[in-house]
Amino acid sequence: MSTFAEVIADLQGIASPDDIDKVARFFKGDPETKVMGVSIGKIFPIAKRYTDLSLADVECLLDDSRYEVRMAGVSILDFKARKKTLRDDERAALYALYIRKHDRINNWDLVDRAAPHVVGEYLLNKDRSELERLAVSDDPHRRRTAIVATHAFLKRGEVDGTFRIAELLAEDADDYVQKAVGSWTREAGKTDRNALIAFLDRNRARLPRPTLTAASKGLPDDIRARLREEKSR
Repeated sequence: MSTFAEVIADLQGIASPDDIDKVARFFKGDPETKVMGVSIGKIFPIAKRYTDLSLADVECLLDDSRYEVRMAGVSILDFKARKKTLRDDERAALYALYIRKHDRINNWDLVDRAAPHVVGEYLLNKDRSELERLAVSDDPHRRRTAIVATHAFLKRGEVDGTFRIAELLAEDADDYVQKAVGSWTREAGKTDRNALIAFLDRNRARLPRPTLTAASKGLPDDIRARLREEKSR
């Protein structure tokens, strides 16, 4: 079995001080997080080599103060969750670790890397009220998880869950939550255009203009123009 120390050693082996500022631009979370200087695209191949890592070791990666180490941790969770042979108890353990350590999953891309498969896929045939609890959390990263996790439902043509969470987040003050609301409701609209239009009509006064614009991007020009006009009133 591999260890978390091996993952960190591999990351340290390709870290470059010249890339610290470039990588740091992706991180919008707590100021105590350190950056090693490993581009995101180079982290994923390393993480994929360690899909046999124990969850105890993954937790050590998530507890690390370095952004890239935590990205490796959530990437390993994601690769584990994608395994075709994953047992139900193993999927439940991945989900439980993600939720329990969410304070360490504290950047938009850490959420996006793992929430669809680790959280969404787990909840497919289960009580989804946990997403509603996440959606009303004080933590914007938990709120982003709530909407991003519904990607698993959208892949199967289920749009109701996405719109339900988006309703809860319509007035969210966090830009990264709003970006997800715009993107995910637009994606839901590819399956059910009428449901998207109904959602935007109900919430146009509550949604920030950039979110309304992003969500309606795939709609006919006349509908987009009407939504913009009514938003201006």
